[in-house]
Amino acid sequence: MTMNRYRVPLRNLTSAAAMVVALWITGLPARANDIGTNKSELIKSVLPSVVNVTVRKDETTQSSAANASSPAPQPPDPASMVKAYVGSGFIIDPSGLIVTNYHVVENAFEITIVFTDGSRLHARLLSASRLADLALLKVEADHPLLAAQWGDSDKVQVGDQVFAAGNPFGLGLSLSAGIVSALNRDIQNSPYDDLIQTDATINHGNSGGPLFNMQGKVIGVNSAIISPTTGSVGLGFAEPANSARFVLDRLEKYGWVRPSWIGVKLQQVTPDIAAALGMKRTEGSIVAWVLPNGPAQKAGLAIGDVITRFGDHVPSDERALLREIASSPVGETITLAVLRNGSEHALSLQTMEWPRDQWDKRDAPVAAQRPKIVIPPDLGLFLAPVPPDQKSNLGLEDGLTGVMVTNVAAGSDPANRGMKTGDIILRVQDTPVATPKEVQAGIDAARAEKRNYVLMLVLPKVREVPGPKWFPLLVGQTGG
Repeated sequence: MTMNRYRVPLRNLTSAAAMVVALWITGLPARANDIGTNKSELIKSVLPSVVNVTVRKDETTQSSAANASSPAPQPPDPASMVKAYVGSGFIIDPSGLIVTNYHVVENAFEITIVFTDGSRLHARLLSASRLADLALLKVEADHPLLAAQWGDSDKVQVGDQVFAAGNPFGLGLSLSAGIVSALNRDIQNSPYDDLIQTDATINHGNSGGPLFNMQGKVIGVNSAIISPTTGSVGLGFAEPANSARFVLDRLEKYGWVRPSWIGVKLQQVTPDIAAALGMKRTEGSIVAWVLPNGPAQKAGLAIGDVITRFGDHVPSDERALLREIASSPVGETITLAVLRNGSEHALSLQTMEWPRDQWDKRDAPVAAQRPKIVIPPDLGLFLAPVPPDQKSNLGLEDGLTGVMVTNVAAGSDPANRGMKTGDIILRVQDTPVATPKEVQAGIDAARAEKRNYVLMLVLPKVREVPGPKWFPLLVGQTGG
C-alpha cells in the first residue's frame, strides 16, 4: 500500500490513460434542513465556492554525475523542467481567501485560481503549514466571492453521508458521494494526525478540495489517499474542519501556527508498555523525553510519567494530547493527571509559545523561486517571415498569413508553455500578423495596455489535433 497526496500530472505513476470521467452524486436522500428538498439545489448552492488550483513549478535539478556517453556533465534544459500541476481548493472568505493543501502549491512560482464560471485570477501564497498540509491563498477580485460555510467536524459520525468536490486528474470540477468510513485515522503524515476517512471517490487532483456534509457545510479538507494503484480504492482522507480552521485562523492572524508548547516528547502507552509498568489498564501517554528548562521540567514532569488526563477529560491517544497542548492559548495554565510509580498526581504548568525558529524548521513553507528566464530577443521567440514558396506546405493557403518561429530560447515562457521551432504565429490578440515586426507591435500593445499576458494564435509544427492553438504568453509581472 502507498499513501498518495494527489495532484496532476502524476509523477512516476502509471499512464494517465486510465483517467476516469467526472463523477456525479447519486442516491443521497434529502433532509428537511437541506436547501429545499432537492439535492441538486444544495449542490448548486455550494459549488461556486469550490475552485481549481493550477500551479507551475520549476523542477530543475543539477547533477554532478555525467551520462556515460557524455564527455562532460550536461546541465538540464530548463524548458523541460517547468511543470504544471492541478489541485483543488475552496473559498473561505468573500475577500478572496482560499484554502488548499500545501503540497499542491509547494515550490510553485505561479498560482492560478480557476472559478466555476471559468474566470481566472492569480493568487499569492499568504502562509502555509507543512505539518498540517494546509495553505492559505489570496486573490484580488473586483467583487465579493461566495465562501463555503464551515461545519462542526466534532459532530461527524461514522456512517454520515458526505460528498467531495474537486478537480480529479485535471478534468474539471467533479463530485463524488459516500459515507464517513472512520474517524481519527493516523496515516503518519504528522504527529497530530486526526483524519476523517471516507469512501467518497477521491483521486489525484482532488487535493485541497472540500468534503461536504448533507447540509452543504465543509467538514473536511481532502488531503490524501491510500491505494496500491494510482487511483481511488475507497480509502480517502480529509483534515477535519475544526483542525483546519484552527491552523488557518492562526496562519491568517500570525503568519504561522503559533502553537503552545510544554517541552516534552510523548509516546502512546501500548499493552506491552502497560505490562512493563504494572499498569492495570492500557491508557495514557508516556513521557519519553523532557526538554531542559521547559514548562514541563519546571512543573516537575519527568521521563517515565504517564499522562492520563488533560484538564477534565481523557485524550483518546498521544496525538489527541499533543493537539490539546498545541491548541491551548499561549500562556494558559493547564492541569495534567500524571501516573507515577502507581500513584496519580496532578501537575499544573503554564504553556509557552513554541520557539519560532524550531517550529519553522518543521513547518514553515519553502520559498519558491521563479525559473531564470532567458529572453533573447523579446519573449525568447526568434522569428522570421514565412518563405513564399513554403506557405502551401505549412498550411498557409487561401491568403492566410503568419510568422515562423525559427527558435525558442530554453527557459523562456513560450518554451515552458510548449511552443517550438517551426510553429507559425497566425495572430497576436485579434490581429493577423505577417511579419516579425507586426508580432512585436502586438506584444508592445499588450504591455501598453498593462496586460500581464498577450494571446497568440499558433499553428503548431507538430499537431496532435488539427488546427491552431491559442497560447497566453507572459509579458508583464503577475501576482502569482
